[in-house]
Amino acid sequence: MPRAATSPRKRKPKLSSEYAHLVPELPNLELPEGDGEPLESDWHVLQIHLLIELVYQHWKPRTDFFAGGNMFIYYSLEQARSVIEGRPLYKGPDFFVVKGVDGTKPRKSWIVWEEGGKYPDVIIELTSPTTARKDKEENLRLYAEVFGVSEYFWYDPDKDELRGYRLVDGVYEPLEADERGWLWSAQLEAYVGVWEGVYWGRRRRWVRLWDREGHLVLTAGEEAERERQRAEQLAQRLRELGIDPDL
Repeated sequence: MPRAATSPRKRKPKLSSEYAHLVPELPNLELPEGDGEPLESDWHVLQIHLLIELVYQHWKPRTDFFAGGNMFIYYSLEQARSVIEGRPLYKGPDFFVVKGVDGTKPRKSWIVWEEGGKYPDVIIELTSPTTARKDKEENLRLYAEVFGVSEYFWYDPDKDELRGYRLVDGVYEPLEADERGWLWSAQLEAYVGVWEGVYWGRRRRWVRLWDREGHLVLTAGEEAERERQRAEQLAQRLRELGIDPDL
């Protein structure tokens, strides 16, 4: 069981003052939804989908949050223009969660100035040989100083290395893993760790969530399979007692 987390003194990022006189221009920008570049591997694609599903499973039936991945985050006019011009200063994280928003609203990208200035509360990056330096070093400054993200995690699948950070007084402090190698996320109200098993027919090591009691947060498919197994076990027990479960 994790100790009760104290609320970090999170510096609330604000929209740049340039918006004050440029707001009329913002709605007219045709912002791309994606960069058209494929993810590094099929593992990256599936891992992003897995994380999104797990958060929605963990918090169902809540609708006061948004979980997304591999989508642009627009946070300044300069950055938005750089994307339009094909030289993006920043695209977006592999996975992120924003709390305290309408999760039922459809979104193709996260546009900070259309979301009341809200930035992600949690970001998880999945590194690759081409992004390792950015994810492990450069993003620490961006996500702390510009975004004010409360918690940042990255996982290197090639080295099987998971790291996490919590924002304290505007600076990231490393999270300490427990004896299981899990990191407690106060924002997700869950442990973040690495699990080896089969997902979508692929046996790999996956970043997954465990609840406060240490139970693995199941996907919808895993949950359905567990219920099926329970029903079969109950039916078998009834037969052993001479009771026809089909009656």
